[in-house]
Amino acid sequence: MASSSDPARARGDRVAVTIKDVARVAGLSIATVSKYMNGGHVLDDNRVAIEQAITTLGYRVNVVARGLKTRRTMTVGVLIPSIEQIFSTEIIAAIEKQLAKAGFSTIVCDCQLDAELESRKMEILLEKQVDGIIMMPFSGLAEPIQKAIDQGVPVILIDRKVEGVILDTVLVDNENLARQAVSSLIQAGHRRIGIVLGPKDLYTSRKRHTGYLAACHEHGLVVDPDLIRHSDYQIPGGSAAFLALLDLPDSPTAIFTTNYETTFAAGLIINERGLNIPLDLSWIGFDSLSMAQIFKPRLTIVAQPVRQIGETAAQLILERLSGAGGFACEAREVILPGELIAGLSTGSIRTIAD
Repeated sequence: MASSSDPARARGDRVAVTIKDVARVAGLSIATVSKYMNGGHVLDDNRVAIEQAITTLGYRVNVVARGLKTRRTMTVGVLIPSIEQIFSTEIIAAIEKQLAKAGFSTIVCDCQLDAELESRKMEILLEKQVDGIIMMPFSGLAEPIQKAIDQGVPVILIDRKVEGVILDTVLVDNENLARQAVSSLIQAGHRRIGIVLGPKDLYTSRKRHTGYLAACHEHGLVVDPDLIRHSDYQIPGGSAAFLALLDLPDSPTAIFTTNYETTFAAGLIINERGLNIPLDLSWIGFDSLSMAQIFKPRLTIVAQPVRQIGETAAQLILERLSGAGGFACEAREVILPGELIAGLSTGSIRTIAD
């Protein structure tokens, strides 16, 4: 590989591999290799040749140089309420996988369920000059998001809307899913149905609450406020709300827990109290299908399309960054369907009474 025209290489000194070297080894033009390096589409045969050349040469992208030339860092920030929430981590995994295919890296920031920290983490992402941001809002405040908008950084919201900003948003049909879950319990003969929701001002919690009320009204059920409990969507708060329902003088015959942490908390309490599900209590959980298979009997669950949420958010940010539709195109709202998957944790009230 050494040549008399390259003294450093001739001496065996370490020399930075350039894009020209990659093009030479791959047998392709610099333009084709450059297109690949910047996330553009190239023919599969060319992609394989480029990747083999990169491996052979040990080529590393000079991010700083590329950023100066393209005004891109090829990074996307992901800002979430808590890295400890399974729902968030599964979405992050899907986002990273999708973005990596397009040559983008991710910077994940966790605001630790703190509104002030959420604003600070947004500033950090902007200081890092990320090309775009995917955000699951916690505070519900438009101000942190507006900082990105003012700097021309595209933002995609996932799971929740924020009043005061109109942006591409990926949502799940929370209201309809909650209505379906509660309706199934009513149709099974249950009349006292408890629900554990999240914070009152949280978008997803409000939507699931609305779905609960809609199901009750559709079936002519009088809503008892004591059966509606709010939590912080964390395990301790979920436990307290679930216990409060169980300990009511006229306790519910069925309970719907509306996120992963509260569902997990309910399972722990059910085991501790030795409740027979569904003879003592019918129970519907919420979130991932994999969790439903942990419990015995198998849990009836509202399953969210977690992977699809992440993939859709990644695709939307890539479209914004590639100029497809441009920054001026109207904001898009994608509502993904979930699914109520029957298990063995719910039963007919008539059967239970027998």
